[in-house]
Amino acid sequence: MSSRRQVKIAGSLLTATVTAVVILPFAAVADDGPGPGSSEGGKAMDTAPAGVKLTTGLSEKISVDNSTKETKNLVASVSNQGTKDSGKINLLVVGFDGMTIKDVPGCTALAGKDLPKGSNSAFSCGIANLAAGKSQSYKVAATFDVTKTGKICLPVQSGDGKKTFWQQGPVPFGNTSPSPNAPVTPLLLGTENKPAAPAGDKGGGTGDAGDKGNLPSTGPADEVLPLGAVGAALLAVGGAGLWWSSRRPVAKN
Repeated sequence: MSSRRQVKIAGSLLTATVTAVVILPFAAVADDGPGPGSSEGGKAMDTAPAGVKLTTGLSEKISVDNSTKETKNLVASVSNQGTKDSGKINLLVVGFDGMTIKDVPGCTALAGKDLPKGSNSAFSCGIANLAAGKSQSYKVAATFDVTKTGKICLPVQSGDGKKTFWQQGPVPFGNTSPSPNAPVTPLLLGTENKPAAPAGDKGGGTGDAGDKGNLPSTGPADEVLPLGAVGAALLAVGGAGLWWSSRRPVAKN
């Protein structure tokens, strides 16, 4: 299955079941305030507690330094647009294909063997409570290879991981005419990258790097495909939480 076809498959989910999770006593580097501009590719999943309305947001425009492959201006946020506090929740930042998440300060990296299916990197951000009308923003350090496609996913789970209240993506970042010879390539959220040939290569990129992942995006369609979850052993300051993976069907909305 091609990466382009993968993104077009409707109504898919990235789910994870968590039996115990570490919640940091404070969001170490998370900024309280308005999040970045777009919730494109997001969808409400399991029913949130009464009065709680959780969404996420991603920067609409970022750029990549073609010499280092490092991205700039990538910010992920989670917001509570409801009327009641959220209680303990967990935000995941997950990278796919040509986009690799290198660091999310204040969050915990998942080990390679514990990554969600099809992903190449992920960080888990525990939030003790998100008050009504508030948001938490995280600067995301990532790399992007313009010779490939690249996607990012932001699921928001309950503190125990048994429910996924919201999921954005996997949604693509990309450019329809990237050039690895240019110093910087701008990338737009929701744009499927047209892979560029590496500098000095006369051939074009294939864009097939994401085929093996086979994890499509959330979308506007109501149909939901069941997908197994994957866990990670996490160790954080102040305690440790054990994540267990399980397979469970996801109900149709």
